[in-house]
Amino acid sequence: MSADVEFTLLPALSLPGLTAHQALVVEYTWLSMAIIIVSLIAVIVSLKTVPGALQNLFEMIVSFIEGYITDIMGEKGLRYFPLVITALTFILVANYIGLIPGFISPTANISTTAGWAVVVFIFYQYVGVSKKGLKYFKHFLGPVPAMAPFMVIMETISEFARPFSLAVRLFANIFGGEKIIGLLFGILGIGLPVVWMMWDSCITIPIQAFIFSLLTMVYLGGAIAADDEH
Repeated sequence: MSADVEFTLLPALSLPGLTAHQALVVEYTWLSMAIIIVSLIAVIVSLKTVPGALQNLFEMIVSFIEGYITDIMGEKGLRYFPLVITALTFILVANYIGLIPGFISPTANISTTAGWAVVVFIFYQYVGVSKKGLKYFKHFLGPVPAMAPFMVIMETISEFARPFSLAVRLFANIFGGEKIIGLLFGILGIGLPVVWMMWDSCITIPIQAFIFSLLTMVYLGGAIAADDEH
């Protein structure tokens, strides 16, 4: 979606300090959150021994993420399940609503993806420091003392590249997908644009959400491993 000309079903609210497009991104962020909250409430109030479709979907997602967390971080990593599942579900919903005509994806805006990347970056640094104290930063020195000055520079660059890559990867894929679909609809109408939307819905969107949550698990796992001196 362009920042100057766009059609959406939600009117842009007048929010202090934000342009109309930025206000729309905030509104669709709220909408994504509302969809998740309402869905969770619907699952909770309708819990059954024999689960329905929505309960099955949530149980499948929860089991899937729990399995990956255990594989990557061990049983102790399950304490960080809330962050991982929140990131996954929000990004999934925020990605998918952009496929609905008249809606935009909050994750097609760099501010949204950068915000999530910063949250993940700060949190896993906090986990590392809380577990190890200042010794957590010892891994910046590398395994060879003589190489420490060089390794500090390289490790610092590598560390700050993580949130940058998290934010840009997700933003670029979702924003690019929306632009391509819009261009195809403008040129061809129906047909190929629908095929591209199916590709996005089946491949790009779930994979990007999974990659973000997977890297969150990996970075948290690294902080935990630093505590265990692996």
